Amino acid sequence: MSLSMQGKSVIVTGATSGIGWVTARELARKGARVILVGRSSAKLSTVAEQIKNQTSNPLVETICADLSTRAGVQFAAHEYKKRHTRLDVLVNNAGAIFMKREQNPDGVEMTFALNHLNYFHLTILLLDLLKATAPARIVNVSSDAHRGQVIDFKNLQGEKEYSGFSAYGRSKLMNLLFSMELSRRLQGTGVTVNALHPGFVASEFGKNNGKFVSLVMRVMSPIARSVEDGASTSIYLASSIEVEGVSGQYFTDKKPVIPDSAALNSVTAQRLWDISLEHIA
Repeated sequence: MSLSMQGKSVIVTGATSGIGWVTARELARKGARVILVGRSSAKLSTVAEQIKNQTSNPLVETICADLSTRAGVQFAAHEYKKRHTRLDVLVNNAGAIFMKREQNPDGVEMTFALNHLNYFHLTILLLDLLKATAPARIVNVSSDAHRGQVIDFKNLQGEKEYSGFSAYGRSKLMNLLFSMELSRRLQGTGVTVNALHPGFVASEFGKNNGKFVSLVMRVMSPIARSVEDGASTSIYLASSIEVEGVSGQYFTDKKPVIPDSAALNSVTAQRLWDISLEHIA
């Protein structure tokens, strides 16, 4: 077992299933102290014990928090800071697709809240630790679903028109815009940020939308990649010496690729940043 991450502390959100689970397990296998963040205490406890048993690494912790809410994100960051004084890697992985428009307790549309504001807010709250620990890394799980999407600031939360697939695609575009803008702002700090496309993965993704979406996922599962394959780029960006110092890139299968041109629009990125700040104030 390679202990290339020994002595490093890592947060993985959405760590109770799918690629988040595998990412956490493999980083623990490399010797890292891994903090799992999820909204089910029962699942977190089960997964933490599985990872400890499979990796022989006892340094696996949990933080139970609903990252779709502002209070949940604040709690997760506060709880981590209460326990630790360093953070080497933050893997923003938690996300979902919502086929029907829903709002969180803060009155924010769920796709925007969980898939974008969660990444933005949690990262902002933990930036001081990341900078103090530098060199440090931020890994944002995005998707090629961003391609062909545009940010309509007059319909940012699907207030006028809502489509689950479009809302998801826009949120993944937001992940990239956030990553690129954050990378620009972090120049010279020793903290890098990169985003990635995990591919279409056979996982529990989408099962929160009822029988139809679950059926679609089952039908498509033969062409899906395994969760191990899907997590490989997240693990690579979090741990590989090959990407040390690399920032502001979008990766697929451990290789940098060019995202849709919309993801490189600095004006849109700045406006999205400002709006996001207003939501977490």
